[in-house]
Amino acid sequence: MSPQRSLPLPDGLVGNRVDQALARLFGLSRTAAARVVESGGVSVDGVVVDKAARLSAGVWLEVSLPDPELQTDVVTAAAVSGLEVLFADEHLVVVSKPVGVAAHPSPGWTGPTVIAGLAALGHQLARGGPAERQGIVHRLDVGTTGVMVVAKSELAYSALKRAFAQRTVRKCYHALVQGHPDPTSGTIDAPIDRHPRRDAIFAVVASGKPSITHYQTLEAFPALTLLEVTLETGRTHQIRVHMSALRHPCAGDLTYGADPVLAAKLCLSRQWLHARRLGFLHPATGESVGFEAEYPDDLAQALAIVRSEA
Repeated sequence: MSPQRSLPLPDGLVGNRVDQALARLFGLSRTAAARVVESGGVSVDGVVVDKAARLSAGVWLEVSLPDPELQTDVVTAAAVSGLEVLFADEHLVVVSKPVGVAAHPSPGWTGPTVIAGLAALGHQLARGGPAERQGIVHRLDVGTTGVMVVAKSELAYSALKRAFAQRTVRKCYHALVQGHPDPTSGTIDAPIDRHPRRDAIFAVVASGKPSITHYQTLEAFPALTLLEVTLETGRTHQIRVHMSALRHPCAGDLTYGADPVLAAKLCLSRQWLHARRLGFLHPATGESVGFEAEYPDDLAQALAIVRSEA
């Protein structure tokens, strides 16, 4: 176990079960959160509790999370070769993240990470935040590819975290979705939270966090549409959840209702979703900078199939 983390219970989690609160506080799946509680890793006002205990206002939590391996000593060649560095200086490094790579280590994940890949390439990352998330200021899903920025200096870490929190970072994705959204361009304003019945996924929930997604059509095909998507908020799985809620899931996204037959036809083993562009003010110079990542081979191949049949 890592050193204990002590914190007051946020007002928004009053009345939650301990495992549910832990999942929301630390970004864990409910299964992983339950394991932490069952191992005796959570105390409320100094008393060890079980996962079903309900939390009251004003209590103090002490939590011991599993200490994930940072994977800085041994990194597979595939993890390093698939991680393309688009830009680097003393303050930050911008990468094109490949599929199958997580941003950072976490309970239950033993695969390659961006942190490990950058360490293997000799980059020293900022040490702000939890030890397992050194330099990480935002994340992409394991199955989502594209542009990510990672902080190397403490100045960059603080400035970029603030920029993401204040929504001044320009985030543009491309998504190939099933069907044809109507209207062809629009805004989805629907709150998101963990799915009430299914672990590890999210859904539009009335009591969820405000979530805003803008989209516009780039290309329309007989059964699919290529969208450019920009985000005002950065909720977990936001684009996937919002497009699924419109009944236009990302092609290949079986978790959120995509057609498995179509996914097989396009040779897709994950969602067709790519972080195409990222723009922000450089934390040291104040200059407006922007970066773009090309489609990886699997997405380019699927799009080529769609275009050839259109």
